[in-house]
Amino acid sequence: MPSLAISCASKPPPIARGLPITVEYTATTTVADVKGQIAAKFPNFYIARQKLSLKNDKANLDDEKKIVDLVGEKGGELQVKDLGSQISWRTVFLIEYAGPLVIHPLIYHFPRFCVHRFSHGTMPFRNVFKNSAHYHILSGLLLAYDVYRPLFSATSSYVAGGIRSDKNFLWLMAGVWVFAEFSNLYTHLNLRSLRPPNSRVRAIPYGYGFSLVSCPNYFFETLSWTVVAMMTGSIAGMPDTLSPLPIVLILFLRIAVLFLAVSTTQMALWAIKKHKNYKKEFGKEYPRGRYAMIPFIL
Repeated sequence: MPSLAISCASKPPPIARGLPITVEYTATTTVADVKGQIAAKFPNFYIARQKLSLKNDKANLDDEKKIVDLVGEKGGELQVKDLGSQISWRTVFLIEYAGPLVIHPLIYHFPRFCVHRFSHGTMPFRNVFKNSAHYHILSGLLLAYDVYRPLFSATSSYVAGGIRSDKNFLWLMAGVWVFAEFSNLYTHLNLRSLRPPNSRVRAIPYGYGFSLVSCPNYFFETLSWTVVAMMTGSIAGMPDTLSPLPIVLILFLRIAVLFLAVSTTQMALWAIKKHKNYKKEFGKEYPRGRYAMIPFIL
């Protein structure tokens, strides 16, 4: 049985200091089989981190290649290179997308964690389920389903050749969204500055956004979600062939507009309540002409 020398082009790696070695092969032995024999001698030098090539040739040999076709029937020599620690592509994807999964919620909820100073320290436990359903189901599950399905792929007829592939439209929408998000943050920081830590002191907010409405933060958040609804075109036409779900559920899964409607309604109720509280608490001192949430409308 012919033998095959396995050497290194340079210094043997720490996990295979016993190189070079000699292995035997037959007419059916493949490159993958040789890698297996190397891994059997050096367990930490597993198959995935090995690169085999002909002597003085850097080209990687395919695992399916037969050794006899490479070096002949009388024996020969291959060189092995350590590719370093390897991880599966599945793990790579999990690591890559773990970043956005962590970073996006942190940025989105930054005002809640680091900026808000709440007037009430607690809330009824039963309300957690209502509040969580809004974010987990509407914003999380259904909005994710709506946006990440084939309808919104770059090659979809819904996107390609239409306004959602127009760079001017996309840049405009992105600009409005960034403006709304930073404006929302600024108004939150303004509100935070009015309330000392560990207190429930209330004061009349002034400055950017507050000249026209009592709750500009709600207005800017509504503007952000309006951009999302416009960019996704939610609730406007959806081919039935893209989903086996009943038509009623399909319409509800065009969720950006639904989420926008529910969110705006809830924020409007909060804004009206806060607006009334401001006027009741500060009386004539509170600026006249302010609306609750939407300038000149609400």
